[in-house]
Amino acid sequence: MRRVSIFGATGSIGQNTIDLIARDPDAYDVVALSGGRNIVQLARDAQDLRAEVAVTAYPEMLPDLREALAGSGIEAAAGQGALLEAAQRPADWVMSAIVGSAGLAPGLKALEQGATLALANKESLVAAGPLLMDTARKHQARVLPVDSEHSAIFQGLVGEEIDAVERIIITASGGAFRDWPLEKLATATLAEASSHPNWDMGQRITIDSASMFNKALEVIEVKEYFGVRPDQIEVLVHPESMVHALVGFNDGALMAHLGAPDMRHAIGYALHWPERKPLPVERLDLAKIGQLNFRAPDPARYPALRLAYEVMEAGGLSGAAFNAAKERALDYFIAGRIGFLDMARIVEDVLDAMSKEAGLIGAAVTLDNVARIDQMAREQADRLIGARV
Repeated sequence: MRRVSIFGATGSIGQNTIDLIARDPDAYDVVALSGGRNIVQLARDAQDLRAEVAVTAYPEMLPDLREALAGSGIEAAAGQGALLEAAQRPADWVMSAIVGSAGLAPGLKALEQGATLALANKESLVAAGPLLMDTARKHQARVLPVDSEHSAIFQGLVGEEIDAVERIIITASGGAFRDWPLEKLATATLAEASSHPNWDMGQRITIDSASMFNKALEVIEVKEYFGVRPDQIEVLVHPESMVHALVGFNDGALMAHLGAPDMRHAIGYALHWPERKPLPVERLDLAKIGQLNFRAPDPARYPALRLAYEVMEAGGLSGAAFNAAKERALDYFIAGRIGFLDMARIVEDVLDAMSKEAGLIGAAVTLDNVARIDQMAREQADRLIGARV
């Protein structure tokens, strides 16, 4: 029986992971589940899966969690310290699905225990890719990608040498505004940005899809995980979201991974790896689909992609600054304090300001330095947004 933990259990990735585990409960011993304010869901899942401990990120929610778990024998805990303690509990496989930079430290703790880390928290690679991968190597642990694009690349490389790869192409749906006139984007509302044409995801990642910041993070992830050069990474807009990534080799061949837009593909592959097992996902009918479309992303519509390549060229802690500024700008858009197009402008201004401080971005990628840069970038974004509004 495999011991598993799920961090970010109440989000869309976590819920899809639980769906797969619940289909074969005798195969898993669930150690820890974590969530945010959705205490009812967290407690229900912990009881259904007979978890050892359930952790909410918010200390003020602990009384509610304890009440919901009363009599179940399941431990209730709250806060960052409890989350890190749960991540240190021995487990064979850990899902890292906490949204944002908060997922980095628990993921590192899991790797230090030698666990296989199923990584859905893209911010960990963006902000601290060298630290994450070095920690895995040091503790003979493994990181398996759970983003649909990176799982597709990972599968396309089975049996292949990375030196034979010429290019890697990841696809993007284009988000809610892919066909909007450019001049209309300035008036895009929160509700409009929060509706995805293909995927069923949380609000923040759905908005990031509309702005292409989600894809910008994924581009950086490709570099950090697979060790390829920035100029080997390409992005194509693919409205059907059925081809998740393509790997191009030095003989001119392209290996494409296709599947329905269902995150259980990537989650299930990581959960069962190195085996491939049946999954409850739609089977594609290519004759019925008829055609697949691709186009180059419009730089004017998606400035986040240009920023991603600048971040990769800068290296160091620039990814941490980029991610923190993006998260803060998104906070303000959700709060209605800035417009949709202001997010990219804020992020670019933060990167410009921080790059001018000697030695800041080029410092060693350590957990303390990542946390310091993260805080500085958020504060810089606050100042810029305060000046704008």
